[in-house]
Amino acid sequence: MLFREGIILFKKHLIVNERSPETLRGYMFELENFIDFTENQHNGPVYLDEIIVQDIEEYLHELKLKGSSTSRRSRMVYILRSFYNFAIRQELVGKNIAALVDSVKVQQKERNFLSDEEFQALVSVIANPTIKVLCYTLFMTGLRIKEALDLTLEDVDLAGKVIRIRHGKGNKSRKVPISDKLLPILKDYLGRIRPPSGSKHFFATKVSGRLSASMANKTLKEAVLELGWNKKVTCHVLRHSFASHLVRKNVNIVRVQKLLGHASLKTTSIYTHATLDELAEAVNTF
Repeated sequence: MLFREGIILFKKHLIVNERSPETLRGYMFELENFIDFTENQHNGPVYLDEIIVQDIEEYLHELKLKGSSTSRRSRMVYILRSFYNFAIRQELVGKNIAALVDSVKVQQKERNFLSDEEFQALVSVIANPTIKVLCYTLFMTGLRIKEALDLTLEDVDLAGKVIRIRHGKGNKSRKVPISDKLLPILKDYLGRIRPPSGSKHFFATKVSGRLSASMANKTLKEAVLELGWNKKVTCHVLRHSFASHLVRKNVNIVRVQKLLGHASLKTTSIYTHATLDELAEAVNTF
């Protein structure tokens, strides 16, 4: 079978298993780029069983030469391994050739996050009331920006003090409690701030009916410039801040995992920040 035909079958498999549109686009983009490169190297169509380790390594080297990050190259190896695992189950190939390729080591960056004081300073200079409420929501719930912007009026149950995320990452649903501090902010938003709109979205705008992530991140960037900070703050940093706050308060990491909607505790563990003073305090307990 041609590699391109295998990609088509793999795409159908991902759709049947309800993988998110973002995952689908990402997988297809990387696999099609890989086969374009490989067919160019082989001067024609390539069959699944013709791909060798050297083909994958040459493509990864090409990505490196073009300046692709280690995280993208690492993800490429993961995608190819997933693809070949599928191909093996379908009896299209006999072995996972991508499993023989060395993993690309990704250096973990220190996660950026805001303290409570920094967050209050940040929202104090945000003029747009809807984006200000969005920031409070991200900081106090840990929602992903897409999850927050996808919320409908029905998803935010102020009486029950819970937010329902219906289609989180991996198309998974979960419930996140609304804290006593966030509740009056959301009530005030619905009663006084939310513009008249026929939109079903909770975070609505008068013109388009829906707030955009780019507008929210642009507003955060402008707020940081106004404050004169030498740090990058995005909507995702507010999610990091929520998680870091819980870990610092010694909340059980499994509970943090459930609130964030992580599939693995390994992902949640990146939020276990520690300052040098805290590390010094730890070693001095002996």
